[in-house]
Amino acid sequence: MFTSAGRAINAYVKTGVETGVPEADPHRLVLMLFEGALASIAQARLKLSTGDVPGRGKAISKAISIIQDGLRNSLDVQKGGELAERLGALYEYVTMRLLEANVHARQEALDEAAHLISELHAGWAAIAPSKHAANPGIRA
Repeated sequence: MFTSAGRAINAYVKTGVETGVPEADPHRLVLMLFEGALASIAQARLKLSTGDVPGRGKAISKAISIIQDGLRNSLDVQKGGELAERLGALYEYVTMRLLEANVHARQEALDEAAHLISELHAGWAAIAPSKHAANPGIRA
């Protein structure tokens, strides 16, 4: 489902979240991407509440970059099949909600995006790295 560790590292560094990348395994890299997206959405929520429109836009743009350039681009549909396709569609939906939150200053759209990414983060965190070897859709 996910491509090589090198591609995940490059995507992660490109999104500007670099702490811990050199020693992280592919499973941890994906967790870090989720955490980076959640942190950016939290920042956007704060900026929305304080009326900081440029700050909100910057935080939302960072979250979108992490989701699209990191999480979505690391999917391998050939190996991950339907699950990877559905995750890709979910990432697209979350991106649309984040864009809506930015354009229309909608708290509920930020809340929904945070909830969905948080659920994915929790699910990914529950998967033990040793299980990746048994799953042909995920490779290190």
